[in-house]
Amino acid sequence: MSAEIVQSTHEARQLQMPPLLIVEEVQKFLDAHGLGTGELEVFRVGEGQSNVTFRILRQGTDLVLRRGPRPPLPKSTHDMLREARVQQALAGHSFPVPRIRAVCEDQSLLGVPFYVMDYIPGDVITDSLAPAYGTPESRRQLSSAMVETLQQLHSVDVSHPEVAALGRPEGYLQRQVDRFAQLWPMNTRREIRLVDELSRWLRDHLPTTQRHTVIHGDFRMGNLMYSPPQPGKTSLPRVEAVLDWEMATLGDPLADLGYLTATYAQAGEPGTVLELTSVTRQEGFHSRDELVEAYAGQSSLDLDALPWYQTMALWKAAIFCEAMYTRWLKGERPGDSFAQSLERGIPELLEQALNYSRKFRVKTGSGC
Repeated sequence: MSAEIVQSTHEARQLQMPPLLIVEEVQKFLDAHGLGTGELEVFRVGEGQSNVTFRILRQGTDLVLRRGPRPPLPKSTHDMLREARVQQALAGHSFPVPRIRAVCEDQSLLGVPFYVMDYIPGDVITDSLAPAYGTPESRRQLSSAMVETLQQLHSVDVSHPEVAALGRPEGYLQRQVDRFAQLWPMNTRREIRLVDELSRWLRDHLPTTQRHTVIHGDFRMGNLMYSPPQPGKTSLPRVEAVLDWEMATLGDPLADLGYLTATYAQAGEPGTVLELTSVTRQEGFHSRDELVEAYAGQSSLDLDALPWYQTMALWKAAIFCEAMYTRWLKGERPGDSFAQSLERGIPELLEQALNYSRKFRVKTGSGC
């Protein structure tokens, strides 16, 4: 067992840094909820820079456990209980989310709350593609399915009690700008003038929210689980599940579209630290403009103010990532090359945000 995964609480106490998973504690938890029998096989899934995911195989069940990173955690982040609650609410509206099987609020087991959900077979697309997606047309279908899923999310009935309880949509944009502006001095040890400059610009140009919907907060191709291609079959790719609901709430749907397009990897453009699905540079995938056109074709929303939302997306991401960089400086993320890369990566994100702000040409009223 590595320092990330240990067999027992006794082993965990011998480590200088707490492990991410203690097998005997998880086994007891699963036993208590009637989820499978016998020994566990545990595998780390992905390289999540924020929350952590494990696949757990056991007789009679195949599960995924999701938890936050090691404490100390920034206030109001890595809320696994809320993340589970969002998915449970959306499941009742036929939206593709994993089935939540059990939630653990007791932090004494793993040091943080966690939940377990059913494992869903499929493809998460990041930096490589299965042979079934070897043609430009198949890759175009992946892009189309992504936009359709975003539209489906933004069509969920927010008046339903379980969904309505997920947030207070009025004033969402103003709260986001105010909250992240306050987070910067708490997250950083350095001065970057563009943070305050963009903060003022966002406040001065706050657009009017046209409609309230469920918003994901980190909607991108790398957070989608596609149905696995079937050999010899020509069925269109389908999104089996949308993952990573930590930042979901009720608010302005253009915040999702702004984030998706601002962080999207496109051929002929330099990459950033937020380029988590580099394959979309390949022929066939939608361009950024085509994503916007596809969304507009299924929406009644006016998208003229989209550069404001793209600016906010990168500005927020820079502030959020700065917390990771500061934790690395403090020695709380040893060996984390991603966090180390943020020394330069965050100023580059802010420069990109500035470029989007210069594309904004729409006169707006007060935001709501």
